[in-house]
Amino acid sequence: MKKDVFILSGFLGSGKTTLLKEVLHALKMENKKPAVLMNELGSVSIDSDAVEEDTAMRELLDGCICCTISEKLEAQLQGLLVTEQFDVLIIETTGAAHPVEVVDSILSPLFADKFEFKGIITVVDGKQWKSRSQFSPSVLHLMREQIRHAQFIIANKVDLLTEMEQGMFIYELQQLNANAKVFLTNYAKVPMTDILSSSTTRIDINEYDKASIGQHLALQAVVYTFKGEVDGEVFEEWVKQQADTIYRMKGYIPLKGKKYPTMFQYSYGMPLFMQADMKYKTNFVIIGEGLHKTNIIRSLEEIDYL
Repeated sequence: MKKDVFILSGFLGSGKTTLLKEVLHALKMENKKPAVLMNELGSVSIDSDAVEEDTAMRELLDGCICCTISEKLEAQLQGLLVTEQFDVLIIETTGAAHPVEVVDSILSPLFADKFEFKGIITVVDGKQWKSRSQFSPSVLHLMREQIRHAQFIIANKVDLLTEMEQGMFIYELQQLNANAKVFLTNYAKVPMTDILSSSTTRIDINEYDKASIGQHLALQAVVYTFKGEVDGEVFEEWVKQQADTIYRMKGYIPLKGKKYPTMFQYSYGMPLFMQADMKYKTNFVIIGEGLHKTNIIRSLEEIDYL
């Protein structure tokens, strides 16, 4: 059975760790065993004391989960799967992490069939958002991306805003992401059942085909495991035919005539093949927006020759 994964996103100081405590408490009240993976940019963990001793935790220090330490992340996830018993994994990212890159790092083909990506919860500091003009263009872009790709937005610290400012805050968040559920709150206190319930997030991630045509949804992930062999030219043609709303593809492709599966990576239109030196699991991960999971899996089955 796959383990659910939630990503906590949000810019520095927005209240992610406070939200983490709320999520962990809610999971335990539902008799679900959580595990936490906490990422810090520095060499010392600042927020690890927020996690109680009976909760499995791993830390990634000295780098951002989405760029410099993705290999360490895979090792930590593998360690959690081997040594710990848990139902739900909560990943608290650094404030500098881009959500697309984080999802990409989590869904390694080595164990993508072990995790069910359930969504991104982004915390936005109301006062910080109101004063966002003081930030650099690159920081502003990151903040917008963290909001745009979320399934849930925690509009936090609203007690620091006037009623009119609160209304503008919600309006601007919904302009960036009309499909996310927005919670206006202080101290990241939100009704966790709305966030953790399976039906709420699964509609966005696994059942897109039932949504109305043209509806914009946040990040989705499709995982497929090849059962047979794939013709190299046929696979390359399949890649060319995919929608431009796919940001990442990666996995180990069992190409005909090759002793070991070939590692394939695709990023924003650029494909890359690398010959592996051992027999890896033939998992293939696709990350993007507005993905029709049923159609993608059907098309992969058509080129997967048993």
